Amino acid sequence: MFSTAFLDLPALQGASGTVTLPGSKSISNRVLLLSALCQGTTVVHDLLDSDDTRVMLAALRQLGCGVEVAGTTVTITGLGGRAWPTEAIEFFMGNAGTAMRPLTAALAVQGGDFTLKGVPRMHERPIGDLVDALRELGCAIDYLGNDGYPPLRVRQPSLQLDKPIPVRGDVSSQFLTALLMALPLATQDRAITIEVVGELISKPYIEITLNLLARYGIAVERQGWERFVIPEGSRYQSPGTIHVEADASSASYFIALGAIAEGKGIRIQGVGADSIQGDIRFMDAAEQMGAKITSGPNWLEIQRGAWPLKGITLDCNHIPDAAMTLAVMALYADGPTTLRNIASWRVKETDRIAAMANESRKLGATVEEGPDWITIHALPAGQWKRASIHTYDDHRVAMCFSLAAFNAAQVPVRIEDPKCVAKTFPDYFEALFSVAHTAAQNIPVICIDGPTASGKGTLASRVAAALGYHYLDSGALYRVTAHAALQAGLTLEAIDEAAIAKLARSLPVRFEGDQVLLDGVDVTDAIRSEQGGMNASKVSVLPAVRDALVDLQHSFQRLPGLLADGRDMGTVIFPEAPLKVFLTASAAKRAERRHKQLISKGFSANIDALRADLEARDARDMSRSVAPLKPAQDALQLDNSSLTIEASVEQVMVWWQSRQVFGSPT
Repeated sequence: MFSTAFLDLPALQGASGTVTLPGSKSISNRVLLLSALCQGTTVVHDLLDSDDTRVMLAALRQLGCGVEVAGTTVTITGLGGRAWPTEAIEFFMGNAGTAMRPLTAALAVQGGDFTLKGVPRMHERPIGDLVDALRELGCAIDYLGNDGYPPLRVRQPSLQLDKPIPVRGDVSSQFLTALLMALPLATQDRAITIEVVGELISKPYIEITLNLLARYGIAVERQGWERFVIPEGSRYQSPGTIHVEADASSASYFIALGAIAEGKGIRIQGVGADSIQGDIRFMDAAEQMGAKITSGPNWLEIQRGAWPLKGITLDCNHIPDAAMTLAVMALYADGPTTLRNIASWRVKETDRIAAMANESRKLGATVEEGPDWITIHALPAGQWKRASIHTYDDHRVAMCFSLAAFNAAQVPVRIEDPKCVAKTFPDYFEALFSVAHTAAQNIPVICIDGPTASGKGTLASRVAAALGYHYLDSGALYRVTAHAALQAGLTLEAIDEAAIAKLARSLPVRFEGDQVLLDGVDVTDAIRSEQGGMNASKVSVLPAVRDALVDLQHSFQRLPGLLADGRDMGTVIFPEAPLKVFLTASAAKRAERRHKQLISKGFSANIDALRADLEARDARDMSRSVAPLKPAQDALQLDNSSLTIEASVEQVMVWWQSRQVFGSPT
């Protein structure tokens, strides 16, 4: 997951491949709470691992549920038939509406002394209609801040079950879902009726709730969309094992990608036409706009069809979350697109109508908006603008606008606070980059060259982490190649030169900070040894191996960008890199640093000998006939003799920002 302050997406040109989606957030949190309300144990497979599900799991642990997590499989030992906690408990619900609303209802019906809080935005998201309905039932709920909004305190109820419970349906379907999930706890001796006041929005999410309730033994009687009856004697029963579908809302981004991007198409694994999620109907809207879609029970295949896409007018009440993706698809259409009946956007993680309008305008689009609608006008190739997209701590804003990087004007897009996607799809950007492609010249490279012990490796890995870029420690490649060759039973002599070169071209090496991983195994200590250095010297004299490692280094230029350090990155390997830094430090300072490093690892060392060795190595490196150590003509020189690593990182980031088209993130 990207934890950077911003993520710059280069201009992307096409996409093809397969994406396996994470589990549905809506299903995941419903299943967790339903499993907690059962007696016995439920094994949940393919659970979404995200901020929202972690919030729910933490709350269930506080209530005393047994929770065992093994990857995406979670085993829940429920509270059914057991005493609920009597002590006061405070729950932190983050910004997870799918956890806050149903848990509030369940706690209020069951009773106790509970406080529910969240992040500031959660305290701006309305919950008053749910609280009003629960109070009609006899539940005791107090507002601890503004009326109608969290935080809340729940106390012991005095349930009154002799009349229908009214709840508004035109603000959020989560209010009705919360009641449907909580009220079976109170139906021991009578049926309970819920009456929806006003038009019920987001009906497909209620379909999900009813489907899952049936899986847990609750057969709700539905009379249209206005009246729901939970039968007398309803009792939760564990299904034993349940699988969570992949998230249909998350599928919308890759359906859109297949419709927008040139290529052989996108295959989505984990969700298909048979999904119980309403957002799967995003397929229909995408097809109206021109996408070519084929589907099976748990897969979809999407290709670009009509181009440009077709502008549409659509009532989006049935796909409120996925409809946000249509707003970005509209930028690629042949005319305006109007999305209607989306009032619920105003009360989500942010005001999504305002957010989609504001950020689309940054890209150059003309947008009109109303209380429950938005119209987005298409953007011709010449009108696209470079934009830094503010994401409002809203995962869907970040994911939607990543699709803007496929614009015809070939301009990059910055996504601020990319880690917000952790709410539902922590690895979204990794999934996007696994299928997206662009010309190599569009993928930025920053080179940091310099003499031995100048600190270029530490600096490069820190800058790579700050930008979310891949990292290449070129100096370690000969060491890793020698290590891999010996593991493969090869000698480090000319007789095996061709075999070593073949191995080097596809070496499965990865650099993570100070670690060097070979096929996932940490080989850092093995290659950093004195013997590792001697072995590296043996393979470095083999011309075919050197050529192979040049190809390998070029293969590190992958989306979204690369930070490469070495001695000839800017002069030989990536001469077109937009930023080249030549890092220097005095021989005395470098010897001092190396001395401290060796002493800290328990090795004895003489600082004068270290300095003499470094000066001799500098002389050899600068006089080499092949790729001698020297700054590239357009390199910026950075002497870090008296700088901290933090100051050096800050300087490189300043230089990089000055060469970018964006200002600082808002």
